[in-house]
Amino acid sequence: MEIKSIRIEFPDGANIVLGQSHFIKTVEDLYETMVGSSPSIRFGVAFAEASGPCLIRHDGNDDDLEAAATTIVENIGAGHTFAVVMRDGFPINVLNAVKSCQEVCGIYCATANPVEVIVAESPQGKGILGVIDGSSPKGIESDEDAGDRREFLRKIGYKR
Repeated sequence: MEIKSIRIEFPDGANIVLGQSHFIKTVEDLYETMVGSSPSIRFGVAFAEASGPCLIRHDGNDDDLEAAATTIVENIGAGHTFAVVMRDGFPINVLNAVKSCQEVCGIYCATANPVEVIVAESPQGKGILGVIDGSSPKGIESDEDAGDRREFLRKIGYKR
């Protein structure tokens, strides 16, 4: 068995939700989930089948984000993996709805940070072991840092 780290590339200013699902209908249901969560969100969805023709199924309402999601799933190469790449919205706006999608088994990450996916490969295929989302902690939040956090949340509209 070989274990490797795969750096995920997605457009600047975009966010990604990376997860595992189990059925060909995933693309249609995630599409409906995304458009039902926010009328202004732009996104692309891709899903890797793990049986039959083993194709990467894809859809979206933004061609560039759809292409990015497809490339991510192709580079990971693990069956039943899905990626949603989005703009004009944040994972917090869609994550509960994505998790409630009946085909979704789990979420590996939902982020705008740099991401590395740890993949195991055997003669049968590939599987995701986990992700490295962003960077390691560099310290403990001070009172000033806490104030900056609160100010940032207000600036982006999540607190009053």
